[in-house]
Amino acid sequence: MKAVEIERQLALLSETVPRIEGCTSGRSEAELRRPPQPGEWSAVQILAHLRACDGVWSHSILAMLALDQPQIPEVHPRRWARVAGYQETGFDASFLAFRLKRAEFLRVLGRLSEEDWQRSARIGGRTHTVYSQVRRMARHEAGHCDQLENLFA
Repeated sequence: MKAVEIERQLALLSETVPRIEGCTSGRSEAELRRPPQPGEWSAVQILAHLRACDGVWSHSILAMLALDQPQIPEVHPRRWARVAGYQETGFDASFLAFRLKRAEFLRVLGRLSEEDWQRSARIGGRTHTVYSQVRRMARHEAGHCDQLENLFA
């Protein structure tokens, strides 16, 4: 894996907070809780999902960095969000928590050596590396940022 690929993923992760802020700033809690159509997600639900995915995937990444080839059970982000009560939290408080956690996570990732990016774990029976999990997060978040931006376009 090349440094340019790592930088690309870090840049994508760094864009998530400003993208969310750009399309939700100044909106009321009622607007942020209203789904565009029945069965579609509201901004609060999208943020709850992003927080849950961040929680699940950042946990696995930190475990890979702290332990040698850990075995991590697969936890579905929707279950994580439900247990944590993310959808019941007001958007501003939820977004603040996401922003603070993201800043800390980016600081950790920014200090990693090339060898650290290759550290791995077995998650739900499959092998993942720090890099593959970060790439997964970055791509997933970019898609949901698109979804949020379209919600208020």
